[in-house]
Amino acid sequence: MELTFRLATKEDIPDIVSMLADDALGADRENPDNALSDKYQKAFERIAADSNLELTVVEMNGESVATFQLSFIQYLVNEGGLRAQVEAVRTHSKYRGQGIGKRVFEYIVNRAKEKGAYMVQLTSDKKRVDAIRFYESVGFKATHEGMKMRLG
Repeated sequence: MELTFRLATKEDIPDIVSMLADDALGADRENPDNALSDKYQKAFERIAADSNLELTVVEMNGESVATFQLSFIQYLVNEGGLRAQVEAVRTHSKYRGQGIGKRVFEYIVNRAKEKGAYMVQLTSDKKRVDAIRFYESVGFKATHEGMKMRLG
């Protein structure tokens, strides 16, 4: 299984939004029928313009099979350390269970090391029990209790 990792382009937005909407939680948040809206386009432009953000598409045989976003965050803690925050990790539903997720996280860890990060961190909705189990299987540990406040 040959996987190609590359930064997303504007042309990838519909595939990415479709993958983000391809589960029970994402279906309530995303609108794949409106993937070319100004909101998605402007968000993509801001991501693409920021050297600390990497929206990545994973392809197999020319087809988008997974996506994720890495954000590199500079801190003063840990002697001024850099952290890699992983968000919006999705494997297309028809490709789940084939080992793609494991390869994606191998790439993520290696990319974080290349950028000089001392830690990779992520959050996951507690309702995503299978995803949490997967993250634990690739080495993540639930060391902190996360909290969020929705503003709108």
